[in-house]
Amino acid sequence: MGTYQPESLTGATKSDNEDDSSIEEVRLTVTNTDDPTLPVTTFRMWFLGLFSCCLLSFLNQFFSYRTEPLVITQITVQVATLPIGHFLATVLPTTKFRLPGFGSRLFSLNPGPFNMKEHVLISIFANAGSAFGNGSAYAVGIVTIIKAFYHRNISFLAGWLLIITTQVLGYGWAGLLRKYVVEPAHMWWPSTLVQVSLFRALHEKDDRRMSRAKFFLIALICSFCWYLVPGYLFSTLTSISWICWVFSKSVTAQQVGSGMRGLGLGAITLDWSVVASFLFSPLICPFFAIVNVFAGYMLIIYIVIPIAYWGFDLYGASKFPIFSSHLFTSQGQKYDISSIVNDKFELDIGKYEEQGQIHMSMFFALTYGFGFATIASTLTHVALFYGREIYERFRASYKGKDDIHTRLMRKYKDIPSWWFNALLLVTLAVSLILCIFLNNQVQMPWWGLIFASAIAFIFTLPVSIITATTNQTPGLNIITEYVMGIILPGRPIANVCFKVYGYMSMSQAVSFLSDFKLGHYMKIPPRSMFLVQFLGTIISGTINISVAWWLLNSIENICQDDILPPDSPWTCPGDRVFFDASVIWGLVGPKRIFGTLGNYSSMNWFFLGVLLGATGAMPPATPLNYNAWVIVGTIFNFFIFRYRKKWWQRYNYILSAALDAGVAFMAVLLYFSLGMENKGLTWWGTNGEHCKLATCPTAKGIAVDGCPAR
Repeated sequence: MGTYQPESLTGATKSDNEDDSSIEEVRLTVTNTDDPTLPVTTFRMWFLGLFSCCLLSFLNQFFSYRTEPLVITQITVQVATLPIGHFLATVLPTTKFRLPGFGSRLFSLNPGPFNMKEHVLISIFANAGSAFGNGSAYAVGIVTIIKAFYHRNISFLAGWLLIITTQVLGYGWAGLLRKYVVEPAHMWWPSTLVQVSLFRALHEKDDRRMSRAKFFLIALICSFCWYLVPGYLFSTLTSISWICWVFSKSVTAQQVGSGMRGLGLGAITLDWSVVASFLFSPLICPFFAIVNVFAGYMLIIYIVIPIAYWGFDLYGASKFPIFSSHLFTSQGQKYDISSIVNDKFELDIGKYEEQGQIHMSMFFALTYGFGFATIASTLTHVALFYGREIYERFRASYKGKDDIHTRLMRKYKDIPSWWFNALLLVTLAVSLILCIFLNNQVQMPWWGLIFASAIAFIFTLPVSIITATTNQTPGLNIITEYVMGIILPGRPIANVCFKVYGYMSMSQAVSFLSDFKLGHYMKIPPRSMFLVQFLGTIISGTINISVAWWLLNSIENICQDDILPPDSPWTCPGDRVFFDASVIWGLVGPKRIFGTLGNYSSMNWFFLGVLLGATGAMPPATPLNYNAWVIVGTIFNFFIFRYRKKWWQRYNYILSAALDAGVAFMAVLLYFSLGMENKGLTWWGTNGEHCKLATCPTAKGIAVDGCPAR
């Protein structure tokens, strides 16, 4: 989902009318009326909501293992289900009937026209299917690295419990804080206004020749058909790195020109999945945000990295590829992680000392430094620039009167507090059982769960307030990795489990609260929201682990990018970085990487640095992703927005959804029709981006297979 951020947070002004919100942006976007008689939990809602949740859960988990992990978000469902909802309202019978156990209450498969409230609940169902914009449940990564990278075993039950408990735990935190960061008018959650605007636009009467539904269908068919070309017939179009073609024997030129393994200078793509992967669709990101990302990206990739690599040979950079998320020995060879893991799935100190310290590509090392800087600078930036406003709004949330939206929501039965309390206690109990009785699979001790839960509980409120008022969400994942790595080094799975319970449960809580605010603005009965969010979370988590289990056990050498065919899409870039993090923070530990026993202790000074978060998605994102994202985003959100505003207002979001959906459906069709039977094409256009030398080191005396001797 794209983000919305006003030009100034101080744009919120008071209104003399008590029926108006005190926040100007809300007054301009959200209506002050409600019709409580509209049917909400209808057959149409359940059918389309469950189907959307299941479909997105499957597609997003399926794509998460691919080189370009396209995330299908709820916006696609928002647009696609509108004509289907209207169609069902036309064809379903209107007959009323009774159900056993419901007394004299009458039901109907078709209670009237398809309405906006049904549509909102369907989208919230779908949002659970996309793990609230993250693609798939974060904890699936633990199952993946155990099976595909460490080549060890974890049971399906342990993996399922891990995924479900980390997701639902966040729901518990959200329930405790709902009164503080959802109901108050000053907690206005800017990003939800994008959804409100889209719902209102989609439900306006549309009598034009090119209706939104017709435009969506045409764009979807075009996207579906075109993806056959870069997805199967001519996969080199995924990364057109023409500099590599011109300088086929130059290591330096290919390091500069490779879109996938280098700096991506001049690299472009004709594949929508590349454009929208990692950074999400550029069509739904405001232009000022694109400019911010572009400025940071240019600074880091085309100024900092070249100077550090060719100018200072920082951390022996020339011994390693310029852009890689792999781990290396001091001689530039791939580090054999399996050899330093003992039978207890812990660090074998003797084997580690024998193989030597772990080294990273210079860029990968700097990304951790940028991560440290981002944590410190984001918190500092928010405190300095928005601290007073956040404090005043939080005080106003206690002292101020209920705004019009909160008053309208009083008409509906609220969610009893004991529902959330019971859910939280049950989830913690099940998590403790997992840590105690299946400890040999998850490694985390019971006290680690308590500690992680305490961190999540402490940070959820301030992070939620920051997000609700500034639309900035500080990323605290590195803090949890660092803390557990110092306390309990040598246990990689314990570290990632601690991160998931400590950081991701908090992140899930913020996502749940954002959805609650959307329901608040759209006047959705709270109990219906609870049911849809809870069921959607359980269903999506179950489908995520099922699809992951299927792919991990059916695709040969999945995630092993060094032995997969050049055109194989199953390289798992996100999981590769997740695996590396488990090695760096968990197996080897921060003391041996960023401490006195490691090579990168100077990275700790980045905690005092400036905001360098623009390239936070790299790796696994590549310069090619950023190039394409910036170009497409600029075209649509600057030029078209400025010179064809009516077209942009009417079709921009619909086009984004159609492109996502078309690529998703064709990719799945290609896999089931050709991929499962390994029916591929072999010619120049399916042999990757033709930048094989981009991963070569440039230091003298370092010999790597496939690279020229120096």
